[in-house]
Amino acid sequence: MFKSRLTLFLIAIVFSANLASAQSKKSASGDTVKIMPKSEWKGVEGRPYKQHVPIKITVHHEGGKVLTKNDDAKQRLKNIQTWGMGPDRKWADVPYHLLIAPNGTVYEGRNPLTVGETNTEYDPTGHLLICFLGNYSQQKLDEKLLKVLVNLLADQCIKYNISAKEISTHRDHSQQTTCPGEDIYSYFKSGYIVKEVRKMLKRRNFNN
Repeated sequence: MFKSRLTLFLIAIVFSANLASAQSKKSASGDTVKIMPKSEWKGVEGRPYKQHVPIKITVHHEGGKVLTKNDDAKQRLKNIQTWGMGPDRKWADVPYHLLIAPNGTVYEGRNPLTVGETNTEYDPTGHLLICFLGNYSQQKLDEKLLKVLVNLLADQCIKYNISAKEISTHRDHSQQTTCPGEDIYSYFKSGYIVKEVRKMLKRRNFNN
C-alpha cells in the first residue's frame, strides 16, 4: 500500500512539474495564431477525463462531408461535440484539442491537458490533437490553411516544449484509417510540414 501511494505521489509531482513547464512556455511564447474560445461555437464544458501533458502533435481531419469556406463551421463543430458526447460514443468532449475551419479560423476544442479520443486502435495519451474540419480526401488545403497549420504547430511546439520531429498524422499511428486525408497527408509524406515548422521555430529562437 505504501509503495502504491508513493508511486502515485511521484506521478503527481512529475505531472505538476510538466504542467508548470508547459504553462511557463505558454506565457513566454506568444501565440501567432488566434484560437477562438469554445463559447464562439457554443460548446459545452467537457466531462472529467484522463489528464496528460502533450509530448507529441498529431494532425487529423474530421473526415465527414466536404466543408467549404461558406459553410457553417461552428455548427459542424457543435454537431461533432453533440455526437461524441452522446449515446453513440459517450466521450468526455469533442475528441480534438484544436480544430481548423476551411477559412483558417482555429477553434478551441477539449482542454489540451485532457487526453483526446479516437475511433481507432492507437492510444492518444500524450498527443495534442489538431483536426481540420471537412474531408481532405475530397478537398484541398490552400496557401492560407498551410500557413495557419505551420504557425499553429510552431505555437504548440513552443507552448508544450515539443520537438518538430514529434509532429505526425493520425495514419502514422493507426492502420485503421487514411486520416487526415490524401491532400493533407501529402504535405507530411513529402516532409514539407515538418521542414516549415522547423524553419519557423528557428526564426523564433526555439531549439528542441
